[in-house]
Amino acid sequence: MERIVEEIREDLGRRIALAADRLADRTLAEDPAYAAPLGRAAVRERMRETLHRTVEGLVSASRGEPVEVADARAAGALRAGQGLPLDPLLRTYRYGGRLVWQCLTEAVAAHDRAALPRLLAGAGALWDVLDQLTDAASEAYHRAGAERGERERERRAALLDTLLDGPGAAAPDPEGAAASAAARLGLRERGRFAVVVLAPVRPGVTGAGVTGAGVTGAGVTGAGVTGAGVTGLRLPGGTGGGPGPGGDGRVPGAPRVLWRVRADGETGLAELGHHPLESLRTLLAPLPVRAGISPVVGTPAELAGARRLAELALRTAPPSAGAGTALLDERLPAALVAGDPELAARLREVVLGPVLALPGQEARVLLATLGTWLSCQGSTTYAAQRLYCHRNTVSNRLRRLEQLTGRTLSDPAHVVELALAHAAVDRAAQAPRPTAGPPPGAADDGPTPAGTARRSPRSPG
Repeated sequence: MERIVEEIREDLGRRIALAADRLADRTLAEDPAYAAPLGRAAVRERMRETLHRTVEGLVSASRGEPVEVADARAAGALRAGQGLPLDPLLRTYRYGGRLVWQCLTEAVAAHDRAALPRLLAGAGALWDVLDQLTDAASEAYHRAGAERGERERERRAALLDTLLDGPGAAAPDPEGAAASAAARLGLRERGRFAVVVLAPVRPGVTGAGVTGAGVTGAGVTGAGVTGAGVTGLRLPGGTGGGPGPGGDGRVPGAPRVLWRVRADGETGLAELGHHPLESLRTLLAPLPVRAGISPVVGTPAELAGARRLAELALRTAPPSAGAGTALLDERLPAALVAGDPELAARLREVVLGPVLALPGQEARVLLATLGTWLSCQGSTTYAAQRLYCHRNTVSNRLRRLEQLTGRTLSDPAHVVELALAHAAVDRAAQAPRPTAGPPPGAADDGPTPAGTARRSPRSPG
């Protein structure tokens, strides 16, 4: 093969130049996005170099030498850096290979038609060279695309951290920094935003959520960041590894959610638009996780505070209830208790201390009766139905509780104290403890405390 190429080199060079022009014209017509940043002259020069490199690779292969693939790698990496698809580049290599073979056969036939049979041995070598070039371009493309995607994920993660954690005290203009981060994420300057915080999934729980889309290979969809994180779930509304049902990484008819995955769980920034806050509960319903949702805020600068409120909402969701979503505005009394553990302990002691001092079963019965009465809006009749006992039994238990606490259920101020203290008892009972048994008054095997009795699996907490 080397001798044949040497014999026809001058004629082959002229034919290769003409073929390169044809290849450049085809590339400019079929792939204008690739040609745009380079210009027509540069594209033509690259096509000439590509075809000449292919011929040189054929000669090297005939000598048993490795084929030079650096240019192919550079072309693949460049295409990934431009965010362009790979297939047009591979088609260019395949079409260029056909042109090289055509130039070779025409030049040999013009030089010595009798030498054509000697050329056939090089056909297989030519396609092997093309395979090596396309493989090198593909590997470089995917490697560069992965690196670009990782950089984009890191950039978006940093922007989300600025919004969800706050710019920091050192920032000269916190509101300006938040507005800038929001703009780079494609969020509006003013709108309706909320924050979702997910609790890590317990070991052994698998996710059965809905799909979204995030950062992929060489480009970033308009929806979010990484999707499969600590929980191992496919997070809804804009995450995951592939296109979502809506084609843009978003669940149709649902708010846009940008997810931030960290070691302690996932946090979602929701751009609600016209959607109600309740739509986030619907979006999260398929996921087997506990979640807390903040109130609606109007500007990106308020998102750091919204994240803290979402975390507080999550703390009000009892672990014993399994999966569920807690909206902060639906659980404000429990959030007050969860927000200050030291004050909650004092509230339990001052308001319900005499009840908690009773023997375990008696304390549990009184606490469950109080909680059920509170959840039934102060109706003794409804509380009796829920507790499966007579109305007079409920009344007697409530009078006993009034005597022990020194507070009457007819006084609204006293009812507020009792409700908050009851929420503090519930929270203490749900907290993990190093000791073997629950404290007096903890709801382990007695009647279900308030707020959890016969609760719908879709209700908060």
